[in-house]
Amino acid sequence: MASNDKTSHNNDAFQLSELFNVKDKVALITGGGSGIGLMMTQALAVNGAKVYICGRTSEKLETVAETYGKNISGKIIPIQADVTNKNEIAQLYEKISKNEKHLDILVNNAGIMSDKVITTEAKNAEEMKKNMFDDEKNDFQDWDDIYRTNVSQCYFMSTCFLPLLEKATEHTKSWSGCIINTCSISGQVKTMQHHPQYNSSKAATIHLTRMLANEIAQNEIKIRVNSIAPGVFPSEMTAGSSSANQKSELPKDQFESKVPAKRPGNDKDMAATLLFVACNTYLNGQTITVDGGYTLASGK
Repeated sequence: MASNDKTSHNNDAFQLSELFNVKDKVALITGGGSGIGLMMTQALAVNGAKVYICGRTSEKLETVAETYGKNISGKIIPIQADVTNKNEIAQLYEKISKNEKHLDILVNNAGIMSDKVITTEAKNAEEMKKNMFDDEKNDFQDWDDIYRTNVSQCYFMSTCFLPLLEKATEHTKSWSGCIINTCSISGQVKTMQHHPQYNSSKAATIHLTRMLANEIAQNEIKIRVNSIAPGVFPSEMTAGSSSANQKSELPKDQFESKVPAKRPGNDKDMAATLLFVACNTYLNGQTITVDGGYTLASGK
């Protein structure tokens, strides 16, 4: 009888509701007002988590809370904040600390791409210099702005929220507070794709993820740090805009010859990835690529 009870107990642990359980978890997602951030917000909130979303534009955040926060088991709570500003990050930490005893999941998703296309093709060194250095649109400020949003905010958000994340580990048996950085396959391919400032920033995010995971582990703090590297997903960055419900769309036929999956990524693809990364407490210091096979087929 004891053996049967043990088997029954072990089987219960394999239920999807146990493997990917985020009910009553507290999460904070930067850039949660559209695109991939919104997909992540829905994945957690629909499954019972309390999700704070922050961004620079309060109207977008309010729209998300109003549109997607109804009739779900969790909550979506908007907080306006500029996470490229250290003082505002500190204020955000204070606000969350006043309302919550711990933070289970921090998703550093905010990111930008430059609208300055850099021509890299050239017939000789002189032409390459003209395209990539002499061109006035390629300047230090553009690089600084992108790194500030795509890399620096991941560092400052992560280090600021460490105490709240550690309390989540202490609060729940068999759970460890986790940080998830949104990077990109643009940080994994060897081509510049005409935006070297963006691609190198995402490569930096991937390495920052590993460094943070290592330093935290070396200090024997039980917080995991991983990153997700999406391929092409519909967002304001890739589609250029979003509709009134803060969702974006990409034409499927543009990807039939570029991606083995023959389509861009969708909400369910990202939701499944986020739940896996958030709930797998044996995953640490890793980057999970979800790109429909693009990096396999492109050879870039």
